[in-house]
Amino acid sequence: MNIQKLMKQAQQAQMQMAAVQEELANEVIEASAGGGMVKVSMSCDRNLKAVRIDPAAVDPEEVELLEDMILAAISEASRSAEAIAAAKMEEVTGGMNIPGL
Repeated sequence: MNIQKLMKQAQQAQMQMAAVQEELANEVIEASAGGGMVKVSMSCDRNLKAVRIDPAAVDPEEVELLEDMILAAISEASRSAEAIAAAKMEEVTGGMNIPGL
């Protein structure tokens, strides 16, 4: 086994992973809850970018419902972002389970 060749492959994989991580930071997905009354935008590295609330969803009598819709939208965005990130990382790692990725 050629150590230099192995080191070069590891370095290439590291560069590919860095590129994928940058791509994930720039890819934004949207999710909604309550029939679209609450919408969130999240990057695929799971940074929340925006929360939009339809004014019709703001009812002082229904604050808990609004809170639930916000949580549901964020959770959905997070699940979607995680799935996209996992798929893109799998492309780089070839399906190998590398701890920490």
